[in-house]
Amino acid sequence: MSKTPRPKGVDLPPIGPIQWVRSAIFLINIYVMMAVLGLIFLPYAVVSIHGARTACKTYSRYVFWCAKWMVGIRTEVRGPVPEGEILVAAKHQSFLDIMMIFEAAPSARFIMKRELLWTPVIGAYAKRIRSVPVERGRGAVAMAKMISDVAAQSDEPGQLIIYPQGTRVAPGAEAPYKAGVGALYQETGQEVVPVATNVGAFWPRTGIGRRPGTAIVEFLPTIPQGLERQDFMDTLEATVETASDRLLQETGLV
Repeated sequence: MSKTPRPKGVDLPPIGPIQWVRSAIFLINIYVMMAVLGLIFLPYAVVSIHGARTACKTYSRYVFWCAKWMVGIRTEVRGPVPEGEILVAAKHQSFLDIMMIFEAAPSARFIMKRELLWTPVIGAYAKRIRSVPVERGRGAVAMAKMISDVAAQSDEPGQLIIYPQGTRVAPGAEAPYKAGVGALYQETGQEVVPVATNVGAFWPRTGIGRRPGTAIVEFLPTIPQGLERQDFMDTLEATVETASDRLLQETGLV
């Protein structure tokens, strides 16, 4: 399958000073509340993985609520939300798409970079929901360890979320799809739900300013098992990038 041509990147409208100040207040608010809710839910999270998930979902809903009235960002989830044991291969543009996918999915966990384990609150809860840390830069060794760790958690079925590009990517920008998602597709024998998004147009991967608008995460039709690895990779990339470009155009900002 040929890859869909994509732009090198897009120029988004500047954020005005009043919106920038509102964004700064919003960010202070949500990071303070992250610590507060993290402490409140800690006893429940220690004794129950359900408690950890409840804490993360509660925090996500609080952020969505604040984003709507503080900086004008509305959130929308489209498509059938995956359930049961399945892989979810998602476009990653900012912290917002993480929260939107996690809040929508019934029992999600993540393939995540190992450094996040040392992030206050986030690291502890990510570990408690049984996310799988990956040490970047170690190639085949890291991939083998990731596959082994995923297999070791087969007693806790759920939605395993992986970011095929391995990092946050700005709207419209190109970044390669990494081999890890193809390896998991073949080794787990699971179907894959691709996910597109436009959240980076409103909540960028870096910086303080947030733009008003509707941030969308869209669950796309499932890719079945049985494809050769390269065919799967090409299908996944074309599906996610085409849908993400469509959602970006829908914002009216480009």
